[in-house]
Amino acid sequence: MVQSGPERIVVLSGPSGSGKTTLVRELVARADLKLVKAVSATTRPPRPTEVHGDDYWFLTDVEFHEKLNNGEFLEHAEVFSSGYFYGTLRSELERAWKQNGWAFLEIDVQGALKVMQQYPNAVTIFLQTPSAAEFERRLRARGTESENVIQRRLATAERELQLADRYKYVVVNDQLESAVSEICAILMAEEMVRNA
Repeated sequence: MVQSGPERIVVLSGPSGSGKTTLVRELVARADLKLVKAVSATTRPPRPTEVHGDDYWFLTDVEFHEKLNNGEFLEHAEVFSSGYFYGTLRSELERAWKQNGWAFLEIDVQGALKVMQQYPNAVTIFLQTPSAAEFERRLRARGTESENVIQRRLATAERELQLADRYKYVVVNDQLESAVSEICAILMAEEMVRNA
């Protein structure tokens, strides 16, 4: 079902290590319009510092698949063949719109393509690093993943970069401040179009 109209949706995607999490936090805090971050659902267990309903909606496999069968997900996928599912509940869009805000989805490329099919007017932004070498450097600097996982993420990033042209905007996250400013300008221009 394709939706149109005044619904305000921002989709931000990019490879692991492109700086999405930091950028999202900055945009939610500093954008001149109201961005409401959609909380993703997952079947993976919470990490010690994560909070249900804030970091993720932590669901059992049964709960996740029940919601999936009821058509409650906008998009979903099993990530990195981990056995864990992630997805965006449609109720997260409604939550943002009830607050008179933009639903802000930080999701992978496959999920973004599904959102684009349903909401062709969504503002889609692909975030990339200045170079493949910088992307790999950032990924390794985290120090949180095994070499196997790093290689899988590099291969995924290569595939995702080939789909960047499907997005309305591509932003290079070379310096955080300039990337935040560029995306804020994009969002204000899109808001003006919707208010025209």
